[in-house]
Amino acid sequence: MNQSIRNDRPTVGIVSPGDMGHAVGRVLREHGLRVITALDGRSERTRTLAAQAGIEDVGGFGELAATADMVLSILVPAEAVAVAEQMAHALPVRPAPLLFVDCNAIAPATVRRIEGIITAAGGRFADGSIIGPPPRKPGATRFYASGEHTADFARLNQFGLHVLVIDGPAGQASALKMCYAAVTKGFTALCTELLTAAEALGVAGPLADEFRLSQAATLEQINRALPGMPPKARRWVGEMEEIAQTFAAVGLTPQMLAGAADVYRLVGETTLADRTPEEPSPPPTAQEIAQTLAHHVYATHKKEPS
Repeated sequence: MNQSIRNDRPTVGIVSPGDMGHAVGRVLREHGLRVITALDGRSERTRTLAAQAGIEDVGGFGELAATADMVLSILVPAEAVAVAEQMAHALPVRPAPLLFVDCNAIAPATVRRIEGIITAAGGRFADGSIIGPPPRKPGATRFYASGEHTADFARLNQFGLHVLVIDGPAGQASALKMCYAAVTKGFTALCTELLTAAEALGVAGPLADEFRLSQAATLEQINRALPGMPPKARRWVGEMEEIAQTFAAVGLTPQMLAGAADVYRLVGETTLADRTPEEPSPPPTAQEIAQTLAHHVYATHKKEPS
């Protein structure tokens, strides 16, 4: 039987209202939807972001599953499966099937695993992927969707989101995200590592001069991308590992993106990653990030340039 959300104004649950999730929730609420979340056990920062976005806290996952028509899972890749399992445990109490949309940066194989968890518990599933920043201005953020139940997810186009349905089963939207993020976040990781190496080798100044002469556009991109990276570095570790898994599944080397994961893991070992996106002071420059990492590598490994 073809089941769909019959409510013209669906109640949308957000797991979890962090940097991206709370911005998504704000857009939906401002376009007239009831937006809810489950904040039991969540951090004070997450609670604050949810309150600022006007997202209603219903307590735990049981209440969320019983109340929402649709749940958008938006969190760190490493938690995606565990959250799906928690939602699945809550699904049997529902009188009508809930639509669970996984919007995380995960491999197609992980998507299919989560689809199996949700559907085995009686829920409906859609694969979603987010490209772009948190949706603070129209048109900046796109939600790609694939799978059997994308039509209901695409109804959120009426409520401020930009949902693009692509052909194919669940996993295709996430495959697109994996390939795209390999360029954007992979590039940022490569630049972070090469600038750190230049600092350690004592050639940061001449390298910057050469970039200005022959790679001005690249230098501009580096200076734009790196300052905003540290607060996201710890969660990007899992994303790079998911991309590595995606590439390995089609017979390509996973090593380049596994290396990117190592770079973000290195950033996560430093106080650079303790910064939050809401921090009002100016972020560190690309040069300052490289200097901090070079000092950290030396202090940790006591390795002098050869």
